[in-house]
Amino acid sequence: MLTTSLPGGTWTLGGLTVTRFGYGAMQLAGPGVMGPPADRDGALAVLRTAVELGITHIDTSAAYGPQVTNQLIREALHPYPDSLHIVTKVGANRDPQGGWPPARDPRSLRRSVRENLETLGLDVLDLVNLRLGDAAGPRPGSLAEAFETLADLQRQGLIRHLGVSNATPEQVAEAQAIAPIVCVQNMYNLAHRRDDELIDALAGQGVAYVPFFPLGGFSPLQSSVLSTVAARLEAAPMSVALAWLLRRSPNILLIPGTSSAAHLRENVAGAALSLSDDDLAELETIGR
Repeated sequence: MLTTSLPGGTWTLGGLTVTRFGYGAMQLAGPGVMGPPADRDGALAVLRTAVELGITHIDTSAAYGPQVTNQLIREALHPYPDSLHIVTKVGANRDPQGGWPPARDPRSLRRSVRENLETLGLDVLDLVNLRLGDAAGPRPGSLAEAFETLADLQRQGLIRHLGVSNATPEQVAEAQAIAPIVCVQNMYNLAHRRDDELIDALAGQGVAYVPFFPLGGFSPLQSSVLSTVAARLEAAPMSVALAWLLRRSPNILLIPGTSSAAHLRENVAGAALSLSDDDLAELETIGR
């Protein structure tokens, strides 16, 4: 069994044990998540530092760069330790303007899975999330054709586990009716609590919830409350936000991103911050 000193301990994604504190590789690409990083050696150092710290959950996508973060992960870490699990997303491409046009038709999904396998240097992908909605958030609509395509690739042995990203609760339920899922990856933080009921329901099912944008979309007033608590604890606002997420529910997995190894170490230390009942009560006012 994997043991770790990282904050939050571990969680099991299907048959994969991962650290609840993971790493999101999106920021390793260039500006706007397009092109190569300005500091390639620094990007490689971040990935190696993540593994040195004991992180066993790295989140990526072929759309980042595109292909850039996958190439960096392979260069930095291949051959991969047995304990390391790489999670990727499919369902969106990049256009020359830096947009994220959907690519959820069966042909595009099959191509994306094979590109991820090739670029990462893998025979099978540990976990593939189907990206839904758009840059503004989840959008209603059936995911059946797209998710059935991924389920077929899973039956072929190219994918171990499935998940959904940027999904509505209805889409989560629809996916589960097609094939088991092990995680949902949506925007969620102290200020955006839309998925509270979904998180609790997934926890009861043993399904992970992976929030992105831990500091995204805060109003000035909400930011002020967070900053006040952080100042009292002599901590960074990001540290408080990450520590709160780990306390919120045991099925929450963190994938904060950074392009700095030093900042990665700060995030790990910050997530271990101890929050008192008074701190938690004050932070709860942010989402009301």
